[in-house]
Order: sequence, then C-alpha cells, then structure tokens
Amino acid sequence: MFASIKSYFNKKSLKNEDYRYLFDEYAGDEYICFDCETTGLNPKIDDIISIGAVKIKNNKIVISEKFERFVKPKTALQEESIKIHKIRQCDLEDAKDIDDVIYEFLDFVGNRPLVGYYLEFDVAMINKYTSSKIGIKLPNKQIEVSALYFDRVIGAIPTGNIDLRFNTIMKKLNLPMLGKHDAINDAIMTAMIFLKLKKD
Repeated sequence: MFASIKSYFNKKSLKNEDYRYLFDEYAGDEYICFDCETTGLNPKIDDIISIGAVKIKNNKIVISEKFERFVKPKTALQEESIKIHKIRQCDLEDAKDIDDVIYEFLDFVGNRPLVGYYLEFDVAMINKYTSSKIGIKLPNKQIEVSALYFDRVIGAIPTGNIDLRFNTIMKKLNLPMLGKHDAINDAIMTAMIFLKLKKD
C-alpha cells in the first residue's frame, strides 16, 4: 500500500512525458546491473564520477551492450576517494557532464529491473540527478545481491554472523575477481553474483 502511494506521487512529479514509460511494468527477461564511483559517500553533497552498467539477457551478461561513462564532478575529488577508485581530477578533464550522462543512462536502463551491490546508495546518487532533471526518482524494481546472498546462507547459519562484504561473497561463490572499484568491473562482478544466486 505504502509503495503504491509513493509510486503514485513519484509519477505525478514527472516533468518530462518522454520518460513516462519508466513506470510501465516490465515484462521482459532483461536486467541492468550497475555501479557508480563517486567523490564520497554522501549523496547530498557528493558527485558521480563514473557509471558502469551491463545488461543481463537470457541469464547471460551482455558485455557488448555495456554502458560506461566518466563524469566531470562539480565538487573536488577527495584524497580518500582517489585512493579507493584511483581516478584523479586530471583523468576527468575530458569527461562528460552529468546533465548529459544521466539522460544516456536512463535511455540505456529503460524500465528494466536494476541489480546491484548495496544498490540503495547507487540509486540515491542517480536519483539526485533524475529528481532535478525530470522530477522523479527511479521507479524501477531493485534487486540487492547482498540480500539474495543473505537469504541463501541464513538457513545454514541462522544464529551466526553473515559476512556480506563483496570480496567474501565472491569468494564463497567461487567467482573470479576483476579489478575492484572500477564501475564497469564492479557491475560485471555483481552481475556474476546475481546470476550464480539466481541459478542456485
């Protein structure tokens, strides 16, 4: 009930009718797995510096249809964030403006379900821009892989602590590690987690 009320008011806030289709119920078998690298961890004040996304179709990761964009931030990069994602200010001199990238991202995603690791943060970062540009937050269905993993293992250790760190999940599922803290690689690895859990 609460979700339907939120969806109603979200749709009422839409400022660009070209994106009304985002609210249509998705009937296909595709998913979009995505990840953002940012200047920090506060969606209110920090900016996106890269977005990586891959399409999942017929239970396969379609690398040929990946989405990868670097974004010129409006706020300065912090030393701590540079240590994590290894992206420097000089690396973003030819990057695109988020005002253009956000529309490209919406066109790539469409109304497909979104998959991610701690997806709430990445969606909050995207919503920061969609709210100002087209008036809405992403209405897409969201699938959190750490929640899927938790549901899978809780039966085996119901009273134990479950390690939901990304590296641990990858290791426990016997999946290969790619270069971390790179948006497109993180998206691909998260897609691998999703497909493994979906299959099992």
